[in-house]
Amino acid sequence: MNLVWATRGRTWGFRFLLDGGYSDPLPVYERAFGGTEGDSTTCRRVGSHVALRFPDPQGRRDAAGRTIPHDVVALPPMAYEIHSVEDGQRLIWPLLADAFAHLWDLPEPPSPDEVTQAFEGRVK
Repeated sequence: MNLVWATRGRTWGFRFLLDGGYSDPLPVYERAFGGTEGDSTTCRRVGSHVALRFPDPQGRRDAAGRTIPHDVVALPPMAYEIHSVEDGQRLIWPLLADAFAHLWDLPEPPSPDEVTQAFEGRVK
């Protein structure tokens, strides 16, 4: 899947679940989301990428009661179809929803193998 995806679970902290094929997705993430700290929703184009942040559509919260955010860096070609938070949720959330439902309530952060299994082989 041509996405960088960072989120947190009920008890585990914010981390990358998908790396977009980068050995280190942090620089791509920081470039895309730089200056958006504190924004609950974001949709902004940075070069050929789109930074997309939205609260968990199912209303899930972590153990401290905070809304769980989903931060996604959409890479081409999908990025070209996203022009708003609504576009991003409509196009991207269906790709992530089932996997997140399996992962968010794990007692420990999911391993890369657990993430791959949650996507049932759909991770590329």
